[in-house]
Amino acid sequence: MAFLTDRKRAVGMGAAHSGAHHMWGMTVSSVALLILVPLFVFTFGPMLGKPYEEVIAYFEHPFPAIVAALTIVVGFVHFKNGVQSPIEDYTDGLTRKILIIAMTCLSYAAAATGVFAIARIAL
Repeated sequence: MAFLTDRKRAVGMGAAHSGAHHMWGMTVSSVALLILVPLFVFTFGPMLGKPYEEVIAYFEHPFPAIVAALTIVVGFVHFKNGVQSPIEDYTDGLTRKILIIAMTCLSYAAAATGVFAIARIAL
């Protein structure tokens, strides 16, 4: 029977060394979304309820198309990083790997679909 303190049990386990990188990635994408979301609202908002042809003509201009595409990409990258933390915290083993892979594929597929739709309209 070994009588170990909490500190003695933790010695030698080391740190994951990925928390700071993940935190900075979330911070950078949060600041980018802080700028992009209001721009998206002010560029997309006036087109709500407009006829299809008018919306297509509006998004053929570069600025609204770029703002929409950047908002979609940064938003889904932020989503991927944000969902990855609870998955890592509350699951383990094979379940963790499957969920992280599925969530990553889902977020990249959704971002690619959004960018493809914007590209089809703008080009």
